This record gives sequence, C-alpha cells and structure tokens, in this order.
Amino acid sequence: MSDILTELGEILEQRKQADADQSYVAKLHAKGLNKILEKVGEEATETILAAKDAQISGDNSELIYETADLWFHSLVMLSHLGEQPQAVLNELARRFGMSGLEEKASRSKG
Repeated sequence: MSDILTELGEILEQRKQADADQSYVAKLHAKGLNKILEKVGEEATETILAAKDAQISGDNSELIYETADLWFHSLVMLSHLGEQPQAVLNELARRFGMSGLEEKASRSKG
C-alpha cells in the first residue's frame, strides 16, 4: 500500500506545477488551501453518508469510492502544505503497539 501512496504523492507533487486548465490537482492548488479544505470536508461528509447507507444496504461499494475520494483530497491537502503521504504512514507506524488511550494521552503532554 505504501508504494501506491508514495507514487500518488509523487504525482501530486508534479501536478502542483501543472497547468490549472489541464489538471484538477493544479486547479485545486491554484484556488488555495481553503478550497482544498472545502473539498476534504465535502468528501468527509459524503464518506459518512455512504457509511450510514452501507450499514443499511450491506453494500460497501459507495463507501469505498467515497473513502478513496476523501483520502485523495487529504493527500492533496498534505501536498499543498509540503507533506508527503509517508509522513502519515510514519505517524501510524509510531502508534503501533500503543493503545488509543495511550496515544491520546501522549498528545496532551506536549
């Protein structure tokens, strides 16, 4: 999975410099962080609604589709702020072997 995220991160970096008329990612970057955050919020809402629908229908296909959109736009947000997907993977790896309660407590100590 990290290979896909690494490759996608590299593509997103390249698209930052692309023509906004030719690239959706370049267009988002040109519109700025607020537009990117708006898309992340929109995709988060759509993911939540898809999860509720999936619970009722038993069909997770729309949930998978919307989660992919959410992850994609989250990666665009990270890219806009100069981060790579590997930074998130590193943070997840750091949390391995730590309970959620321990992780939450570690954040309030700093």
